[in-house]
Amino acid sequence: MILVTGATGNVGAELVRVLAESGQSVRALSRAGRSEGLPPGVTAVAGDLNRPETVRETLDGVRAMFLMPGYGGQRQILADARAAGVERVALLSGRSAGTGDTGNAVAGYLIEAETAVRKSGLAWTSLRCTSFMSNALQLADQIRKGDTVRVPFPDAYTTDVDPYDISRVAARALLSDEWAGRALEVTGPEALLPADRVRILGEVLGRDLRAVGLTNEEARTELESRMPKPYVDAFFSFFVDGTLDESQVLPTVREVTGREPRTFREWARAHADAF
Repeated sequence: MILVTGATGNVGAELVRVLAESGQSVRALSRAGRSEGLPPGVTAVAGDLNRPETVRETLDGVRAMFLMPGYGGQRQILADARAAGVERVALLSGRSAGTGDTGNAVAGYLIEAETAVRKSGLAWTSLRCTSFMSNALQLADQIRKGDTVRVPFPDAYTTDVDPYDISRVAARALLSDEWAGRALEVTGPEALLPADRVRILGEVLGRDLRAVGLTNEEARTELESRMPKPYVDAFFSFFVDGTLDESQVLPTVREVTGREPRTFREWARAHADAF
């Protein structure tokens, strides 16, 4: 049995499908315990990662666990997992965990989560991912309304990765000790600017979309309208001050899964209906 936390999220939902299609027994944990959209045979369970007592019973009979970072109950959940006989944990993390900057709000919670899994006594693997291709879904409202798309950090090249590829790497880490004790740096196959992604979306949708870069001031106002200021400061540190480089293409997906990662164009084709 494999427990997938965050099972309704971009990565968790893909991982549930990947594991189910490979014949694994899966419990899909989310706050609401929703079963809608789950593959046949997958068991939906309810639990809150900020409240370890709600997760404890879901660990019974579990051999491996996929864990989301950034929740207050993670250390207790890991202790409960070990007590329940769980053998392996794969942690969703990010490239900024490698900076060691605990004063950065994003890097800080990832570093804390990685420290917790390393000290858990379980065989562990951290998946240090670049930005997700699914972040482009934040542009959907603009694209539905017109052909001009305003984007933050217009000069930042990033090797965005498809959550599907993250899930395939996670599945290998959950099913084998081969990748235990490692922080895997997971990237997509190409470094793109925001304008490149807008152009590709336009080509897939058959539209002439045009990206307009936000100024730093405009970007800060926009981002602070939907996330806490410390997180906005973190992204400005990464993509304006240059404390994080997500432009390097790494071969991790191919090395772990035996297949090349999906391109942004492939992701866009698969999710065109969302735009």
